[in-house]
Amino acid sequence: MTRRLREERGDATVEAVLAVPVLLLLIMLVIQFGLYYHASHTAEAAAQEGVRAARAESASATDGQRRAEDFMADAAPTLVDDVTVIATRDADVARVDVRGTVHSIVPGLNLTIHAEAQSPVERFRADTP
Repeated sequence: MTRRLREERGDATVEAVLAVPVLLLLIMLVIQFGLYYHASHTAEAAAQEGVRAARAESASATDGQRRAEDFMADAAPTLVDDVTVIATRDADVARVDVRGTVHSIVPGLNLTIHAEAQSPVERFRADTP
């Protein structure tokens, strides 16, 4: 029996050295994709807020862009890097596009987000007989 124990000495250490880095990488990946999920929903909400501001009757595309940028700065100040907001508005449609890069905790993994929202512009229309 002592012979068997001597042959297996150190096996647990080798197994731990091999398993722990893989386990830590899996945990980091789960956290990273949770951050990605949260960031994409935050960008979608920012785009919707921006389009609500831009579609008002007396508003402009700049109002929508500013509102989306403020929303991202308040809701996810350190979660999304390089946030870009593009807002457009014409006589019929307001549109807001939000893009950025999710802050990475896994080295070498760069995930980008993209959200867009559009809505008809509010206009006063007189009743026609």
